[in-house]
Amino acid sequence: MGLHGIGPSGAARLLADVGDIRRFADRDRFASWNGTAPLDASSGAQQRHRLFRAGNRRINRTLHIMAVVQLRNRTEGRAYFDAKKAAGKTSMEAMRALKRRLSNVVYARMVEDQKRRKVAGPGGHSGTTLQSSVTDLTPDIGPSDKPLPGPATNHPKPLVPAAP
Repeated sequence: MGLHGIGPSGAARLLADVGDIRRFADRDRFASWNGTAPLDASSGAQQRHRLFRAGNRRINRTLHIMAVVQLRNRTEGRAYFDAKKAAGKTSMEAMRALKRRLSNVVYARMVEDQKRRKVAGPGGHSGTTLQSSVTDLTPDIGPSDKPLPGPATNHPKPLVPAAP
């Protein structure tokens, strides 16, 4: 959520769909998976690219929302988009390039977070050990938590008929 344009739902979507970022060999494979890697759509002398439509559409949408939010504010994403437009790209081409760049930024952040998690202990925080209270698997049982002595009976008591 430290990235501009990613809110709680976008961060949750990224974490849930991506899972372990180490399954992608590099940022290019990640971009291909999320549909932001450009495909060559050239014909003859005309050189152009388009977005890959078959990637993970939910992650692609999250990156698109991130791009739109960055375009609305003065951010590095806006400056990148404006530079692409000044270089003669159309708005669609500049947006495609921005989404690819944001995919690279998200990949780098997730790799960095993965490395940080690897350094952390088993409780998720650096400095925790298996003997730490954070990772204690056997809680103490107080006197009110102890079971009653003897087995429970499942047979109800018979009703005694009332005296006439």
